[in-house]
Amino acid sequence: MNLLKSKICILLFLSALTFSCQEEVIAPKAPQEENVLNDTSPSGKNDDQEAKYGRDNNLLMGNPSGASTSSYYYWNYLISKPQYAMSYHRDRGTPNWVSWHLNEDWLGSASRSSSFLTDTSLPGGWYRVTTSDYTNSGFDRGHNCPSADRTGSSGDNKATFYMSNIIPQAPNNNQRAWANLESYCRKLVDQGNELYVIMGSYGTGGSGRYGYKTTLASGKVTVPASIWKVILVLPEGYNDLDRVSSSTRVIAVNIPNNQNVNSNWGVYRTSVDNIESIRNYNLFSNLPGSIQSVIESRIDNGPTN
Repeated sequence: MNLLKSKICILLFLSALTFSCQEEVIAPKAPQEENVLNDTSPSGKNDDQEAKYGRDNNLLMGNPSGASTSSYYYWNYLISKPQYAMSYHRDRGTPNWVSWHLNEDWLGSASRSSSFLTDTSLPGGWYRVTTSDYTNSGFDRGHNCPSADRTGSSGDNKATFYMSNIIPQAPNNNQRAWANLESYCRKLVDQGNELYVIMGSYGTGGSGRYGYKTTLASGKVTVPASIWKVILVLPEGYNDLDRVSSSTRVIAVNIPNNQNVNSNWGVYRTSVDNIESIRNYNLFSNLPGSIQSVIESRIDNGPTN
């Protein structure tokens, strides 16, 4: 009888041990572990990181010139794509301004697009600028919304190559001062900020690789005299309009479109008020007037790299 009891105890012990081992083998991974292991997002981040704060409205801070979607307003025509919004001028063949939001959710590992595209979304009867209009002109095809600001997907990056997003930009302006400013913007994002950026150009006549020109493509594309950019900097978060205060950092630059520009974009800093007075714009029209009056009158003196 004692022997039988001993055998039963041994069998019960072995069964419990087997069940315990099976539970360890089939136990599911923790949810956080699953996200990391099964990541298939185009930016190389897991799903939580990919949508950390979201892609906000490119016109959240305002429509600087009151641009309209009616083709009657050919000098101030509103084009709104998922990647950016702009006021387009039919007779200049370039945007007046382009506005976009930039945070980590817009950035990823998508490759730079290989070709520029004619924007066929423009109203019928309007001249549609082609990449060949810039060929051998001595001017770069200068992005307003940069390619490197839209690497979250190949579609996002491709959208920056529409010729409606391009201006004739002096190579030394585009590849030195402007490139340095664009890189600094992305550095600010890497440091935990999100940006609202507006870029524009105005005037007629700039100097490129082959000298001074006023237009390209037999007058269909105007070469701007000056190129400006305004950057509103916020720590990453939500309810962005409510978080802008009189202490919010705003960077504004106005750079001549020629080959003699300084590679240090900081020397071209100005106030938002100055740019608004030149263009008759209201760049941050959705902000309270009391806040606008402070941040738009100030000339930034923060770091430049």
